[in-house]
Amino acid sequence: MKRLVITLVAAIGAFLWIPVHPVRAQQKKAAPAPPIKPKPEELRQIQGKVDELDLLVRGLQAKRLDEKLMADVEVYLKSGRFLLEFSDTFFTQEGITQSLTVLDQGIARAKLLQKGEHPWVEAKGRKIYGYHSALDGSVQPYGVTVPESYDGTKPARLYVWLHGRDQVLSEARFIARFPAPNKGLTYAAADVGQIIVDCYGRWNNANHWAGEVDVFEAIEQVKARYKIDPDRVVLRGFSLGGAGAWHVALHHPSDFAAAEIGAGTWPRRSSMPGFPPYQQATLRIWENIIDWSLNAFNLPLAAHDGDSDSGASGLPAIPGEVNRGQLESSLRSRAQLEREGFKSEGDPNYLRVTGTPAIYLISAKTGHSISLLVRTQVDEFLKEHGDKGRGSPDHIRFLSYTTRYNKSHWVSFEGLGRHYERAEIDAVRDAARKQYTITTKNLTRFVLREMNSAAGLKIDGQTLALKPAAEIAFEKQGAAWKVAKGKPAGLLKTHALQGPIDDAFLDPFLLVRPTGTPWNKAAHEQSLRILARFDRVYARWYRAHPRVKDDKDVTAEDFKKYNVALFGDPGSNRWIGKMNAGGKLPVRWTRDAIKAGEQSFAAASHLPALVYPNPLNPGKYVVFNSGLTIDEKEYQMDYSMPKLGDYAILKVVDGVDQPEPALAGLFDETWKITASGK
Repeated sequence: MKRLVITLVAAIGAFLWIPVHPVRAQQKKAAPAPPIKPKPEELRQIQGKVDELDLLVRGLQAKRLDEKLMADVEVYLKSGRFLLEFSDTFFTQEGITQSLTVLDQGIARAKLLQKGEHPWVEAKGRKIYGYHSALDGSVQPYGVTVPESYDGTKPARLYVWLHGRDQVLSEARFIARFPAPNKGLTYAAADVGQIIVDCYGRWNNANHWAGEVDVFEAIEQVKARYKIDPDRVVLRGFSLGGAGAWHVALHHPSDFAAAEIGAGTWPRRSSMPGFPPYQQATLRIWENIIDWSLNAFNLPLAAHDGDSDSGASGLPAIPGEVNRGQLESSLRSRAQLEREGFKSEGDPNYLRVTGTPAIYLISAKTGHSISLLVRTQVDEFLKEHGDKGRGSPDHIRFLSYTTRYNKSHWVSFEGLGRHYERAEIDAVRDAARKQYTITTKNLTRFVLREMNSAAGLKIDGQTLALKPAAEIAFEKQGAAWKVAKGKPAGLLKTHALQGPIDDAFLDPFLLVRPTGTPWNKAAHEQSLRILARFDRVYARWYRAHPRVKDDKDVTAEDFKKYNVALFGDPGSNRWIGKMNAGGKLPVRWTRDAIKAGEQSFAAASHLPALVYPNPLNPGKYVVFNSGLTIDEKEYQMDYSMPKLGDYAILKVVDGVDQPEPALAGLFDETWKITASGK
């Protein structure tokens, strides 16, 4: 009976964020039970508590209290509202009970705040906070664990936890169960006086898109409430959280003192045929994490999983070899480092990658979990590098396929020869930070910081004299490098302004609804369907209704603050009309035709969707007629795959809210449509 119980817990833990003890049991994903339908009386109870809490919140808002304290209450109200809006996300009878409990907790908090009291802030232990997301204006939950040893006199280290898959993880469930200590091996790292933040991560998305932003927003919220050492932030995740940790760590390798990555997988569709070129190219950013493994060169990374993991792996099998579940992520990442020239040495179950701070561990006789031995070894590793803290290395190896993910310590990429192809740098400085040796690949512009003592630099065999400065930019002209003077002329793809369309929704954004008279009714109505779909799908899966304004209410300040997504046509949306009339768009749009490159399409039956530097503020994006281009079924995947590149001409189809493109492609590095569209 004991063996049966352990096996059942392991099977569940493989797909939820509940950590489990090591087992060898098979872990097959059971088909989820159909969501429970709340009884009318239960819905009335929940609605009543939502209304009571809403009244309290509005009263508190009128007092203009501290935004953080307001978010701590509003997140409880949001949990109830979203369960009512998406009533099929109650999932279980327990979910209904949890929702009532959580709303009562929110009402109690609100009443305390009415009296000027907020005891949860001063309390130690595990507690729920909320924050207002800059990304979309929503309120989101996060959990914090404060050790008894914390007194605020000196900075503490911060452990960031990314949860595993939980198909029923509404905000109410996240809030309701957080106070109970989680004693599973995968979660419970050794106590070294750290504060822990548990990221909600916008449900199940392996911390991509809004889930990625949530990680960094939660970290900043903890820093605003507690004294955190910014050089001692440690990233951790397991299973789906491990997939998120692979993504976040290797795309942001200098943001953390160390990273623990347990299991985790991702679909490597970038290596599969059948995708149009504009889509396959973008997959090199998110779906080929193996090829980002070099970024462990400067990141203390501890990757691990059990030797008997039978959890599903999204990685394609290697002919003639046994696929070892989510352990494959560690095995193939380490193999890639071997190909990069970094050999592994040591015990087969504890390998150090020479020339890097990375280690790869395997828990013997263990399923989708971690053994006590490896848990101890990883804890020692995290403490070692947490004690050292994040440093500024004198030798940097870094690669990227996009200027979105462009930074490692004192190096950042500002221009690529060609996006979605491997760009890299090998940068070495002497101990005095005077002399530098740099080699590059597929770079046209980059910046070096911490250059206050710099005197000379050798780059790709070319020698340059330098004048010391806090940072120095370099740009390539032909085959020669030179120190850059100011920003480059003209439009160029650069950090956070390089596409694809979906990239615009990684920074604060605003949707703009048309109110004017459309040029073509059918195309206009198509744009409204796209807008409505994005609002609905984003709310359901990323737990936020995006901020929306009518075009007549948009101000110059909005263009300074946000990437703006404009819906409609030049007649119905005044801002599309203004940009179109100025002739500064990459497409030509008349009442009769839309011309993209050398191809023309009837405006009555087509609609452009694109991303482009905003002509009214080139430091931000403008998007036409699109939100995230992800299929709804992909929002809860290990990676949510965009369907489009930088631009498309969509077919207008009555009743369809995600139309197919008649044309789609990628702009070149100067934001122009090329003949191939690649």
